[in-house]
This record gives sequence, C-alpha cells and structure tokens, in this order.
Amino acid sequence: MMNGGNLVDNDSAVAGGVEDMYGEDIATMVQPVTPWTVSVASGYTLMRDPRHNKGLAFTERERDAHYLRGLLPPIVLSQELQEKRIMHMLRQYKVPLQRYMAMMDLQERNERLFYKLLIDNVEELLPVVYTPTVGEACQKYGSIFRRPQGLYISLKEKGKILEVLKNWPERSVQVIVITDGERILGLGDLGCQGMGIPVGKLSLYTALGGVRPSACLPITIDVGTNNEKLLNDEFYIGLRQRRATGQEYAELLHEFMSAVKQNYGEKVLIQFEDFANHNAFELLARYSSSHLVFNDDIQVLFSN
Repeated sequence: MMNGGNLVDNDSAVAGGVEDMYGEDIATMVQPVTPWTVSVASGYTLMRDPRHNKGLAFTERERDAHYLRGLLPPIVLSQELQEKRIMHMLRQYKVPLQRYMAMMDLQERNERLFYKLLIDNVEELLPVVYTPTVGEACQKYGSIFRRPQGLYISLKEKGKILEVLKNWPERSVQVIVITDGERILGLGDLGCQGMGIPVGKLSLYTALGGVRPSACLPITIDVGTNNEKLLNDEFYIGLRQRRATGQEYAELLHEFMSAVKQNYGEKVLIQFEDFANHNAFELLARYSSSHLVFNDDIQVLFSN
C-alpha cells in the first residue's frame, strides 16, 4: 500500500520499500504470463539481460515459459543459496580488487542478485564496491575494463550531447552522478577512468537509499587528462590529450546541463562528484539556481 501518496510501498520486494514505478518487481514474479513476453526477449537473450536474469533461480515453470530449457543446468537454486555461494567465492579472494571485479561482473549479469548481496552484506561489501577499493579500480580501470557502464561524454561529442543522452536506454532517469575525473578521491587526475566513482556511488543510492537502478545514470565527462602516466598508458580508455580548461570546458559543461534538463526534465538530481575545487565551486554557483544540483565533496545537501 502507498503511504500518503508518496513512493513508499510496504509490499515492495525491492530494497528501501520504493514503489515499483517501472515494473521491475513484477517482472520476476511467477505469473501465468509474465511481462517479459512483451517487453523482454526470451531464451538466450533473456539470460544476458542483467535486469531480468535470475541465473539458476529461474523456476521450472519460467524455464518452460521463456525457452530456457537446456540453456541452464537442471538444478534450481534459490536466490538465497546463490547469495551464499557468491559470498563464499568472494571470501576466497585475498586481493580487494579481485572482489571488486567479481562484484562488477555480477552487476553486469544479474542485477537483482548484486543488490541483494550488497544490501544483506553491506558492512563487508561497501568497502569493495566503493571506497577504498574503487580508488584502485579507477587507477587500473583501463587494464580491468570489460564492459562499459554509464555514459561517456567527451569533447568529441560537443554539439551532440543531447543525442548522446538519448542513446541511454532508460527514459525515467531521476539521479545523475557525474565526474570529470580530475580529483578522484585522494588520487588526483584519473581522467576518463574516474567512471568507477559514479558507478559505485549510484550502487549505494540503490542499496542504501532504495533508488531504482533504472532511475540512476552514471556519467563521465572526458575533457582529457594531465596525468602523464595515463597519457602514455596503452590501455588508457580516455582522450589522449591535455585537459581542456576555460571557455572550452565551460561550453561543454553548459551544453551538458542544458541537454540534461531538456531530456530528463528540471527535477532530475545532478550530483557533481570528484571535480577539482575550482570547477566544483564554479559549477555549483552557476547552476544551483536553475538545476537540482549538489556536491557532497564541498557542501551539505541543500534544497532548491
């Protein structure tokens, strides 16, 4: 039931008791005919959709309904047992970065299980998916890169940022965490490889705040880097140029802010994350009166 017309849903199966606005809960309930039949491909493609994939937790009935017979081992394992198995595996790793990579792999193939694992084991896994481990992950992001997460907007996309935003498959985005990678934690300029920060931060929005994954959008603005080590790294995934500043930088950010409002509306929350102080203060001063923005590195969250 809804309480007072807000988004709290006492019957919701998702963490945080948030109303199932996007139909993600009912998509994995056992029903005679599930929403997948009209909205999500079955069979092999379904198993590679992290939003709806349940791994070995697909029931016998679901395996028949969605053409999964033969694509999975015959055993049906509950989500709880899968969680136990993965935690056992994670605890075998002695290197934190290995645990981080394993968690990112899980997020990319079984989103529901990833968040259940994080919610049920938050004290143990929070340092894995966010600080301090995410710092090392950002430093080595090019070397461990497997599958893109979030949106990358670089100087190459200047004049086309609205088109880039429309490439993102979700339309009901409510929270954006954006970085330009210039001041990642205490590690300095990591350029495009700072993407690990918005990805990790938004995982916490979902696990701890109950914000739906589909409502979250991590973004990295790539304006180059002044990190010589990265510029000379053959595995670096960003623009190989010195960091843009001044008018060129300001124009790109302004186009981005305008495109976000046009595409997602004025109520979308934009969190600036790990910008250098001179840009962080300037962005807040410029956009706090026209957009819903904040930066937890330099301020306490305030309401417009």
